[in-house]
Amino acid sequence: MVIYETAPAKLNLSLDILDKREDGFHEVEMLMTTIDLTDRIELKLLDHDDIKISLESRYVPADERNLAYKAAKALQEKYKINLGAHIKIDKEIPVSAGLGGGSSDAAAVLRGLNRLWSLGLSYDDLALVGAEIGSDVPFCVHNKTALAKGRGEKLTFVQAPPLSWVVLAKPDIGVSTKNVFKALSLEGISHPDTNSVLEALEKQDLDLLCNHAGNSLEKTTFKLYPEVEHIKKKMLSLGSPMAMMSGSGPTIYSLFKKESTAKRIYNGLQGFCDEVYMVRTLKL
Repeated sequence: MVIYETAPAKLNLSLDILDKREDGFHEVEMLMTTIDLTDRIELKLLDHDDIKISLESRYVPADERNLAYKAAKALQEKYKINLGAHIKIDKEIPVSAGLGGGSSDAAAVLRGLNRLWSLGLSYDDLALVGAEIGSDVPFCVHNKTALAKGRGEKLTFVQAPPLSWVVLAKPDIGVSTKNVFKALSLEGISHPDTNSVLEALEKQDLDLLCNHAGNSLEKTTFKLYPEVEHIKKKMLSLGSPMAMMSGSGPTIYSLFKKESTAKRIYNGLQGFCDEVYMVRTLKL
């Protein structure tokens, strides 16, 4: 038996850091959505309890360090499953890019194994398992535009953004979220207007969304990796209506109403940046 799942990248429309928690994590308030830049997951049933990971990427481990492996083992152990799976991951989402590729892979594995092993669990059940793997995994399980609070696991589903073209640019570096948060100082960080972004979603107003989208981690990431800020400045100089970092970076993105405008920015970034993508938002 073989099951297939897609694992779309996530995009932060806003990311606010509110406080440092007693458990060492940060209290966040984020608006997240999905785009049609996706990894593809194939899951084959094994009649023993081994979990095997296969993928072609020199940047992603194919062992117990992989989030997809951790998700499978967590599900297996929680529900005492004596079956296994061979999980093949075909990656398109860049690694350590602030686009949630590893979290989305883990979430897709949870959804796929739920079907492969005939568990009959709800997405809420799967999200609870995912929360033990990573803060973005519950959002990725549902794959619906959401306001995320707490560590990112407390979700309120909201209106998806208007269908838009997305241009993403990533330098040839990976960013460690752990290192960014370690370097983060809560004093003097900027806070996005989350309520205005929510209003933009409700009104389906892309201009309002572009005007108020923001990310509290930008200043810290820019200090650690100046080339990320250079990409933001380049994107704005080319005429993008906005340019914002997703997650802890290093990917910078902009949203566009018109394909022709997005294509012009996409072409302008070619040669300036190692990886440039032009995709669309998902109406989820």
